[in-house]
Amino acid sequence: MMEESVRLKKATYHLYTFMVSKLISTFGAQVYAFAISFYILQLTGSATSFATNLICNILPRTLISPFAGVITDKYSRKMIVIVSQIVTALTIAGLLVVTITSGLSLVSIYITTCILAIASSFSAVAFTSSITGLIDKDRIQKAMSLNQMSISFATIASPAVGGLMYGAVSIPVFLTIYIVASAVAVLLESTMNFKLYANQKSVAEEESKESMWQSMKAGIQYLKLQNIILTMMWISLIINFLFGAFEVGYSFILIEKMEMKSQHFGFTQGSFSVGMLLMSIYFSMRKEVKFPLLVSKRGILALGTIMAAISIPLLTSWSYGLVFTYYLLVMFLFGSMIMVVNTPLQVMLQKIIADEYKGRIFSIIETMAMALMPLGMVLYGFLYDIFPGQWVLILSAVLLIGVVLFLARPAVIRKVHPEIVEEKGVKARVGAVS
Repeated sequence: MMEESVRLKKATYHLYTFMVSKLISTFGAQVYAFAISFYILQLTGSATSFATNLICNILPRTLISPFAGVITDKYSRKMIVIVSQIVTALTIAGLLVVTITSGLSLVSIYITTCILAIASSFSAVAFTSSITGLIDKDRIQKAMSLNQMSISFATIASPAVGGLMYGAVSIPVFLTIYIVASAVAVLLESTMNFKLYANQKSVAEEESKESMWQSMKAGIQYLKLQNIILTMMWISLIINFLFGAFEVGYSFILIEKMEMKSQHFGFTQGSFSVGMLLMSIYFSMRKEVKFPLLVSKRGILALGTIMAAISIPLLTSWSYGLVFTYYLLVMFLFGSMIMVVNTPLQVMLQKIIADEYKGRIFSIIETMAMALMPLGMVLYGFLYDIFPGQWVLILSAVLLIGVVLFLARPAVIRKVHPEIVEEKGVKARVGAVS
């Protein structure tokens, strides 16, 4: 009885340590990302250069993610998380030394972004797969909610802080903030027991003698039996490609075309996070979504509409204050819809994926979701440098809506959620009787 009480206290410690660790590390990463993005655009004024840095973040994650999943399922997840954070801190420290001695260059930024992306991929997969080992089953949902809220708080504060600091302090200050945040995160994570609620003999331990290829093959074989996940992956593949129009275009349009001040741009980014935060709180309070794929489909259609709406100020003549207010609202709605798309699907995935395969399956999903994103970044980087931004956004939004209507057509929704047909049949019978 005493032993279980101690475990519960340790799990409670994990619950809040996990939240604080995510809050600190995400804050440091977001402040750094804000400063570097602004620096690149002000230095070059080119959407292509900005897109190249995004590619340096996406491409390594896409390539390394399958291996990260296999390694996460085979080896110590705690060690993977800690080593990833240490690599992050050392990489930023290296960039700080280069900046002080030789000056910040695009090449050094791109190399740093690649290394950070690889470290982040390992850390994210390991943490996602470890939640059931850190926290007791009764508080898994609470842990996920607190995690999302901490990330949202960090992404709300960091663009605002970054916007206020940019121009007032030097790039080395931004780098130092990230180093300190990573170091604190390492200290917190080193005190956590990642096997507190793990089984004494997990399937991962039984498969530890398998080669990496055999383990990866086992994960693929498991995935083939999950039709719901396969459907979601194909939708993500195309959608994330078209989302390159937003990823590249939003910052380019506001900074270069609208000439928005750094602090105001930071507030629009913060508005995006506020939308995510409020919607995540809403989902934590309401009942579980009954038809996740259907809700996510509607959310993606809304995102397509919002993406097209980003172009409206480019087609009209508005005052600076009105443009700023408009983008605050647009980004708030965009952040809200991101949660409408992601939350139902994430809850469903946590329930249907076996614990021993979570590392591999989550990594495969991430790989598929990002597979075409580098190509999208390159394409949209060129398109925004050649064509008017408003037409690139509108055309991409139309394609996005069309793709979702086809890939998530009613027949596909009924296949994933056959209970929809049964529920409609019950309603029809009730209506006939009444």
